[in-house]
Amino acid sequence: MKLEEKLDEKALPLLRQFMRDLESPAQVRRFGSGWLSGFFAILLAAAGLIMVVALRFPDWFATPELAVIKDWSGFRTVLHVILLGSYALSLLSLLLRPRKALGLVALVIGLGAALIGGSAVQAEETQSWGIFFGLDFFIVNLLVTGFMFAPLERFRPHRREQRLFRNEWREDLFYFLVSTMFVQVLAFITLSPSEIINANTSNWDAFRASVASMPWLLQFVIAVFISDMAQYWYHRLFHQVPFLWGFHAVHHSAKSMDWLAGSRMHIVEVILLRTITSLPLFTLGFDASVMQAYIGFVYIYSSLLHANVGGNFNRLGHWVATPRFHHWHHGLEREAFDVNFAIHFPFIDKMFGTFHLPEDRWPKDYGIPEDVPQGYSKQFLYPLTRTGEKTD
Repeated sequence: MKLEEKLDEKALPLLRQFMRDLESPAQVRRFGSGWLSGFFAILLAAAGLIMVVALRFPDWFATPELAVIKDWSGFRTVLHVILLGSYALSLLSLLLRPRKALGLVALVIGLGAALIGGSAVQAEETQSWGIFFGLDFFIVNLLVTGFMFAPLERFRPHRREQRLFRNEWREDLFYFLVSTMFVQVLAFITLSPSEIINANTSNWDAFRASVASMPWLLQFVIAVFISDMAQYWYHRLFHQVPFLWGFHAVHHSAKSMDWLAGSRMHIVEVILLRTITSLPLFTLGFDASVMQAYIGFVYIYSSLLHANVGGNFNRLGHWVATPRFHHWHHGLEREAFDVNFAIHFPFIDKMFGTFHLPEDRWPKDYGIPEDVPQGYSKQFLYPLTRTGEKTD
C-alpha cells in the first residue's frame, strides 16, 4: 500500500491536509497565498526543534564536530530568532491562507521546541551510549544543500514543470536522514579497512611522506582523479553483477531527478562506496585537510549532478561531469543503459567506451524498467527479494 493511502486511512485529518497543502500545485502557491510563509515557518520551526533537541540531549543527538558552532556565544540568540521567525511566519500563513494546515503544523512544531526549553534549553544528563545520531548534522546538511540547490532549480531548471515536492520526495528525504544521522557509525565501518591497511604497511611511510609533501592543490586534484577511477569500476561492477545491481537499482528507481534524489542509496551500497573512496585517501598519505575538502566537494558535486538544473554544456560535458552527463546515466531509454559511470571526469568513460552525451539532448524519462517497490523498508529488502520483473 502506498504511503499516501496509509495517510488517508490512518493519519489525523490535519496531517492529511498538511501533506496535500505542502504538495499543492504551483498555481495555488503563488506569492501572497500564505504558502511560502507556511513553508518557511515549517522549515524554521523544524530546524529550531532539532537544534533544541541536540542541545538538550548532546550525548545522543549532537555531532561533536559541530560543537564549535553550538558553543559560539551568539548561537542561542540565532536559535531564538529562528524560533520567533517561525512563529511570525506561521501566524502570517494562518492569516493569508484559507487552508490552515501549514501554519498550524509550523506553530505546533515551534511550540514543541519552546516546551522542551527553547533557546535557553540546558543539557540533560543522560547515559552515554558511546555512539550518537547526528540529528544536528542532518538539519545543517539539509539547510546548506537545500538553500544551495533548490533556488538554482527554480531559476535555471531543466524541467520547469517539476515541483519542489515532487513524487517520492518523502522517501528521498528519509534516505538523506539515514545517511546523515548515522554519520558516526558509517564513518567507523568505512574507515576500518583503511586503518587496518595503515597499521600493517609501515614500509609505505616514505611514499606517504612524499605524497604529503606535494602542493595542496595538486594533492586535491590527484585525490579526485584516483577516487573517480576507483568509483568508475565500482559503479560499473554494480551495473554488471546481478546481485550487486539489486542494491544499485534502488538508486536508479527514482523517477524524478533533483538535488535530493542523489540521497536514495541502499545503506549497503553507501557503506561499500564510502569504503572504496576512503581507501586511497586514507592509505596513500594525503593531507587530512585534502581528505576533508574532497569529502565536502564530492557531497556537493553529487547533489549538483542529480539536480534539476538545465544547461547543455556540450563541450564542457566531455571533460567535466555536468548534470546532463549524469542524467543520461539515469535515463530510461535503451541508449542510456550502462553509460557515464564516472562521477567527475567523463574522459574516463571515453577511455573505456561507456561515454554517451548526444548534443543538446536530455533523457525523456528516468528510472529503470524494473518493479522496485516504494518505501524504505521494502527497498532495503529489495536486493534479497528481487525477481527482475520488467515493468511495462
